[in-house]
Amino acid sequence: MNSAEIGVFGGSGFYSLLEEVREVKVDTPYGPPSDAIFLASIHGRKVAFLPRHGRNHTIPPHKVNFRANVWAMRSLGCQCIISPCAAGSLQVHVKPGDFVVCDQFVDRTSGRADTFYDGPIVTHVSPADTYDPILRKLAIETIRDHGIECHETGTVVVIQGPRFSTKSESKWFHDQGWEVINMTQYPEAYLCRELGMGVVNISLITDYDSGVHAGAEAVTAHDVLAVFSSNAEKIKKVVEDLIGRIPSDLSTVSSVDALEFTRGDGHAARPEDIRLFRLLR
Repeated sequence: MNSAEIGVFGGSGFYSLLEEVREVKVDTPYGPPSDAIFLASIHGRKVAFLPRHGRNHTIPPHKVNFRANVWAMRSLGCQCIISPCAAGSLQVHVKPGDFVVCDQFVDRTSGRADTFYDGPIVTHVSPADTYDPILRKLAIETIRDHGIECHETGTVVVIQGPRFSTKSESKWFHDQGWEVINMTQYPEAYLCRELGMGVVNISLITDYDSGVHAGAEAVTAHDVLAVFSSNAEKIKKVVEDLIGRIPSDLSTVSSVDALEFTRGDGHAARPEDIRLFRLLR
């Protein structure tokens, strides 16, 4: 059957060398996902891989259909999501090559479709702790077991893209004390929470953002890809190992508690009241 327990948003490097990978296409009410979904078994777990930018990286960050991507994963049965990404550093102590397991985000995007609740039911799913604490703990342990410098917490500032920050913007984010900058964590992580899936982010630091480090040159796409490529095997091994450590009882790492949200009229919303949960069961 076309089903999975765990989803991974990442490029083809995560699944291209695996044996018995099946490619499936998933239709969603929000249009097509970024690509087909690739199903495989890792450590006895059923895993779904979806390249968020398409298998040939043809979709820029501001054009990613995040709702379709997240819906597709949930429709296959995924209860938790691993969301690795390339990211820039906003603080000198967070160095290129380090991994950051983010625990907060700041949204600086604009115009992105960022909720499944467009009415007539009005709901408010709390984003206060979007990233799952159990998955984060497992990710931190896994990264350190692989000998990689790991920052246990971090706030990721999500910018619209495709442009990078100006020096003034970068200094602003730095002065706020935030650690990481990226173009895709929002609304991806929050949408996972809206559908009751636990989510963990692993940010692979590829560069210092513009103006953060004295003497550092302005970031370019070429620089980012060069560092990311050199660390691609590391993140691939970390993700594979992390999959094997995720509890078999996925209810412990799902965000079902997020569904105990409040409707616009102040009453608790029941899953049976909401169309999308009926569709995804």
